[in-house]
Order: sequence, then structure tokens, then C-alpha cells
Amino acid sequence: MGVAKMGRFSLLSTNLSLLPQPNNNVNSKQHNHVVCWRQQRKPISWSVVCGLMLFGLGLISLLTGHMASDLEWYSQRLVHPTFYSRLDGSYRAPIDIWKSQYSKYYYGCSQRGRNFPSAVSERMSNGYLLIATSGGLNQQRTGITDAVVVAHILNATLVVPELDHHSFWKDDSDFINIFDVDWFISYLAKDVTIVKRVPDKFMRSMEKPPYTMRVPRKSDPEYYLDQVLPILLRRQVVQLTKFDYRLASNLDNELQKLRCRVNYHALRFTEPIQELGQRLVMRMQKMARRFIAVHLRFEPDMLAFSGCYFGGGEKERQELGEIRKRWTTLPDLSPDGERKRGKCPLTPHEVGLMLRALGFTNDTYLYVAKGEIYGGDETMKPLKDLFPNMYTKEMLAGEELVPFLPFSSRLAAIDYIVCDESDVFVTNNNGNMAKIIAGRRRYMGHKRTIRPNAKKLSPLFMGRHEMEWDTFARKVKASQKGFMGEPDEMRPGRGEFHEFPSSCICQRPSADLELTAKAETRGNGSRRIS
Repeated sequence: MGVAKMGRFSLLSTNLSLLPQPNNNVNSKQHNHVVCWRQQRKPISWSVVCGLMLFGLGLISLLTGHMASDLEWYSQRLVHPTFYSRLDGSYRAPIDIWKSQYSKYYYGCSQRGRNFPSAVSERMSNGYLLIATSGGLNQQRTGITDAVVVAHILNATLVVPELDHHSFWKDDSDFINIFDVDWFISYLAKDVTIVKRVPDKFMRSMEKPPYTMRVPRKSDPEYYLDQVLPILLRRQVVQLTKFDYRLASNLDNELQKLRCRVNYHALRFTEPIQELGQRLVMRMQKMARRFIAVHLRFEPDMLAFSGCYFGGGEKERQELGEIRKRWTTLPDLSPDGERKRGKCPLTPHEVGLMLRALGFTNDTYLYVAKGEIYGGDETMKPLKDLFPNMYTKEMLAGEELVPFLPFSSRLAAIDYIVCDESDVFVTNNNGNMAKIIAGRRRYMGHKRTIRPNAKKLSPLFMGRHEMEWDTFARKVKASQKGFMGEPDEMRPGRGEFHEFPSSCICQRPSADLELTAKAETRGNGSRRIS
């Protein structure tokens, strides 16, 4: 396909470990020497000097058209060789690319409120709610999570949701093959009554088959109470089809906490999946003290759906165009327009460039979560050149993976476990797996999660050959501010709740912070963005 040979990367040496790094200490000493010399001649305050320097840089920026983010970075570097930003209006220390130093201030909290209604018994409920999920594993996970919340809203008995067997992935796995169904039922017993099936005796007594309906996407609780509940009371069994993102993202805090209890606690993988996933995590940890998990999402269906162009010529356009025809409702898109809007996933090569620019060295260990990469080994080669210690589930598991190979959802579950347990998770798009894992990692302690700012990175990749590596790296770091998984990126109402579970993130009391103060000494030697 030739994705790996795109012209805009042709001048980049893959042995980036030999690239010179800026000597911050020397620059800082020289700068301080100049300031001291000026102070000897005339007593000008340091703040005045810095103010004049910033004013001069601002004037230069206006005249040359440099980006404001670059000016901010450069001016702050003159004052002190670190990356600066704000957290709740206060000073932030250099960003550790492996771990957020502010994660200790927050924790996941999803306990039931004192006044949250308890589950009604099966006999006393308003009827049985059947759910048919849609999509791949993580899209179905959102549907299962929301199904529990809807059942609570309706005071209904939830029947264990039915998984999608007819989507693009053609996986005939049932709920019981992927999730621990008994744990799911017991963990949520105080919130919703869940059964494995509608009792046969009840089904035989029904005069009509279950009523089937599809609710609009992102419907609020009032819709379910006004439109679904009357039918449920009348028919006693209602099935909701294509159930993905059919509940509003913004709900009251108690319902959001129920979402978190489902997603982060009740949905536990079956023992065979969990055990293999944990074995792969331990094998990565045995090879390296810490590792990055990258969800590439560079499969043909993803590229076709995006409507983007990745440099593969007419062959790529025809192949992806044919795949795109599977979605009859997709509009015609401008590949250049989509790239400018930041809607195109990065190529594996671009992901590698971003990570190297952020400061990850070429001896870093990578676990790559992927399916069938478009372009195969040729597409993956530039990433492997940048990070030779690159592994996949196929490489780590060998014959142990054979029983899972016919089932895409079970394979995705194994990737999910390793990505969740990694020290750094890098997502290459804003799809379902990216959102779900990003939200979980925030809930579990704001573990470092990097999402490429594709809108700002795209012109940098296109113009890479026109700038020195140090300039490129500096601009990448500036572009990634706010996309590194820091706690201050969490704001109520931002994005989908599954990605930003703000209602389920609590701040630690000051007494607890004193007990965790020693955590600051962990991870000595960590690389920092500076």
C-alpha cells in the first residue's frame, strides 16, 4: 500500500536516539549570567527583564506569524527550562511523561447515595427489559452499562443483554462467553434486579410476543418514562434494539455513579480471558519496568469510515472506497478537510514520531493493540524502527491465543486488559475503546493517557522535513498540552461521560494527602516534558 513511504517522512532518520538534545543547563547558565551582568551595570529587576523579553518575543510573533503556543513555550523556557501550565489556577511542575504527579489528589468514587432507590424485586417490577446491543466489544459495553441505568429508571427487571452477532466483526460470542455473568448479577443486586432469561412460564402466558422498539440516540430519562414505560406496563416485556448510546450522556450524579459501578466494577471478564490478559501484562512487566500500550486502530474499516487519505495512491482510494460503501448513510467527505479538522487517525509512523518527540526513548517497550493493520508489515515497519521493543498479543501469547482467534470480541478483551494495566496508554482515535479505557484509567487513578491532538499535529507532520528535530519536538509538546490525561482535563459536561466520568472522580481530603505524600518520590528517573 505504501503508507510507510509517505514523502513527508522521507528525510527522518529512524535512529532518533542519536539526535542531539538541547542542553537546558547550559542555556540556563548562560541566560542567568547575562542577567547578572546587566544587573551589575544597572539595578534593573528580574521581573522587568523578563517582561521586556516576553514583550519582544510577542512582537516578533505578531510580525512572523508564529503560533501563540510556540511563543508561550519559548518564553517560559527562557525563564526556566520546563513545561508550564495551570492546574486550578496554580503553578504546575514539569510534566512527567510516565505519570501525572497530580493523580494522588483524586480517586474514583461511585458508591450508592443514601437516598438512591434500591432495586425492586422481580415480582414487583414493572416488567422485563430485553436489550440487543450493537457494534464491537466496547460499543456493546456502553450499551450494557446504559441498559442497567435504563432498567433502574423504569423499575424493570433486566434480562442479561444480548450481544451483537451480525456487525462487521461477525462474532457469535454471548454475554456469558465474555463477561462473568454471575458476578454481574450479584454485584448490581442492590441497584437493579437482573435475570438470565424471562421465565418460561411467564413467556407461555403472554398473548403477544415481546414488543420491539428502537429509541432515539441519547434519549433522556423522561423519554423512557414517557414513551417506553407505558408500553412496558401494558405488554410486560419490551425489547430495545440497536442499543448503543441510546441514553443521554448527561444525567444526575446518582445515575452517573450507577454507570460507573456497572462499567468499572460489575463488568468483569470471564476467567479464561482475564487470566491470559494478566499473563501478557506480567510478561511485558518482566521485560521492562514500565511500558506503553498503543491502540493503533489502523484497520481497513476504521480508515474507510474516517474518509481520510493516507498516501497510498489510487489503490488505497479504491480499496477503502469499496469498504466505505458498507455504510450507506455516510456522507461524502473531503480527505483534506477531515485532516485539517483533526478527524483522521495517525499512521503508525506518526504515532511513533509523536512519542519520540514527547521524550520516550527508543528503548521504551511498546505493546501494540491492533487488528488487521492496513498495509501490513510495510505500514508497521517505521514504528518498529522507532521502537524496536514492540510486542503484540500474538507475539506474547503464541499457542495460548489459539482458542480465542475465531472471536474478535474476546481478542479485543485481551487487548483491553493489557491497555488498562499499562503505565501509559496511547489512543490513536476517539473511538469506543479509546473512550472506554481513557475513562476507566481516569477513574482508577488518572493513569497517564495520551490522545493525539490530531488537528494541531497534522500540519507538523506535513512540514516535518522543513524544520530541525528539536523544533519539531518542541512544537509537538506544545500541541499535546491538554491531551496528556492530566486531572485538570476533567471538566463536568466535557465530552462523553464514558470518557470523562467526572461525577465519579472525587478529591482526596487533606488528611489523606499527607499519608500519600511519599508517592512523590516514586518513579525516580522519570522523563519529563521540558
